[in-house]
Amino acid sequence: MPRSNEVIRQWNILRELEASRRGTIASLARKMQVSTRTIRRDLIALQTAGFPIYDEVIDRLRFWKLDTKPFRDLFPGFSLPELYALYFSRTLLKCLAGAPFQKDLTTAFAKLEKVLTPGLQKLFDQLPTVLQARTGRRRGGSKIDKTIAGLITATLERRQVTMRYHSLSSRRTKNYLVEPYRLLHFQGGFYLFAYVSEYNEMRTFAVERVQHLSLLETTFEPSQELSSEPFAHSLGMMQGPPQHVEVKFTAKRAPYVREVEWHTSQQVVDEPDGSLRLSLEVCIDQPLRSWILSFGASALVLAPPDLAAEIAAELTRARAGYKASSSKR
Repeated sequence: MPRSNEVIRQWNILRELEASRRGTIASLARKMQVSTRTIRRDLIALQTAGFPIYDEVIDRLRFWKLDTKPFRDLFPGFSLPELYALYFSRTLLKCLAGAPFQKDLTTAFAKLEKVLTPGLQKLFDQLPTVLQARTGRRRGGSKIDKTIAGLITATLERRQVTMRYHSLSSRRTKNYLVEPYRLLHFQGGFYLFAYVSEYNEMRTFAVERVQHLSLLETTFEPSQELSSEPFAHSLGMMQGPPQHVEVKFTAKRAPYVREVEWHTSQQVVDEPDGSLRLSLEVCIDQPLRSWILSFGASALVLAPPDLAAEIAAELTRARAGYKASSSKR
């Protein structure tokens, strides 16, 4: 049996013993769908690792129990699964590495590790090998860290900021006076959602493209109330009015498309030939175009016509590029 199955099973045994207060080897075997011999071996392994598991006989029946008092003494109010969820969140929080609060996170988890028993820490460290979260962070180093720290301060204190920003879409570098409303993390990068009085609108800025930032002493009162989801109509980090979008996917890709919720507005219709039509109410933006193009010939835009023409033109240009490259070889 793969080591990953063993680790998960032993963790589930600990959870079961904590939840039910006690259990027999036979009952644990039924729930884990393994033999009683395997459960007996798991219990011995957990005891050897240092977990406070012991057995007692009640009415001639042998029960196994987990003494949770040591965990309650160390972390009042936390169950063992909750304690692990907190410990495992280190992996998820790596996406914030380098941000001004990273040092506090590091010291907090160091304190948690210090009070864990060796056996418990060993099991906790093994679980991420079978349950992982992959995160990414864009390049920028300490300069981005300082920018994020400044934007957090400005947002909390409602201070205006001036910044020199390079736009990839316009390929220009420009100075802005903005009122920062919110910082967001998306696909490894931080984004600033801010009001720009020059344009009388909210705009989104990629933090790594902020070349210089200055916090002003002047403060502002928010003129707009942000929704809990400012990019509700986008597949990415953009804004715009929603439009009806319909895409047909081939039978080969249909199972993959069907099992994912791409947007809360999506509607799925299965076709007799195994293909699938997906309807969305989203804004027509670059994240949507990139998503459709990622399926290549497996996706066909049915509506709106303008978007279908855009995608077709892009695929034609891509085909021409490959053809030209092949002819030069």
